[in-house]
Amino acid sequence: MTVPAVITADMETMDHVLVVDDDVEIRSLLCDYLRKNGYQASAVADGKAMRTALGRNRIDLIVLDLMLPGEDGLSLCRRLRAEADTPVIMLTARGEETDRIIGLEMGADDYLAKPFSPRELLARIKTVLRRYRSLPQNLRADDARVIRFAGWSLDTAARHLISAEGVVVSLSGAEYQLLRIFLSHAGQVLTRDQLMLLTKGHEADPLDRTIDLRVSRLRHRLGDDPAEPRIIKTVRGEGYFLAVAVEMS
Repeated sequence: MTVPAVITADMETMDHVLVVDDDVEIRSLLCDYLRKNGYQASAVADGKAMRTALGRNRIDLIVLDLMLPGEDGLSLCRRLRAEADTPVIMLTARGEETDRIIGLEMGADDYLAKPFSPRELLARIKTVLRRYRSLPQNLRADDARVIRFAGWSLDTAARHLISAEGVVVSLSGAEYQLLRIFLSHAGQVLTRDQLMLLTKGHEADPLDRTIDLRVSRLRHRLGDDPAEPRIIKTVRGEGYFLAVAVEMS
């Protein structure tokens, strides 16, 4: 029979989402909903099982709960970001802005506070995957080249930064994308709207100011003084620009 082969082929082309949450009802609900909407879905309860799942399967996106038994979601996200650039959407029962900022700082690509609707999470998953895959061809890491600027080296294969002292700094998918945009437009002032369009595509919201937060976090990664930045400078009333020379090899 040819049906199993067709099903296998379909499964191979479906995005695979891994849900990491210690609440069995949430795991079951999200997996059922994602499968009904055209995704492969797996679920585990803690970080140890997450690592096992990542070692056995191709995972395209991780939905990661902040509050987990044992190693918490922030620590897992930080560890994951040091090893891979798999997109991460972080879940938490706490909705304070500080938790959102910490989650983004640890490398999460998006943040969703509980309680939430599965439909909202599905929309976030689609947006994050689209954004992750929407880099223009000249921004993609298909030649494993190294980009040098201001004493830093960006490894486009591993998607992390290396300081002049050899210290490796991991980047979230969103931070990597934003840095590649700046490096590809060195010396050119990019407005917030342009940066939003380049990072979020047609789903960009002109009232969304998360780009300022991402620029702030990227400056922090680069050790760029926010009061007097020398790498990513602000043009008041216009936007931002990369103010250093770039060398590609």
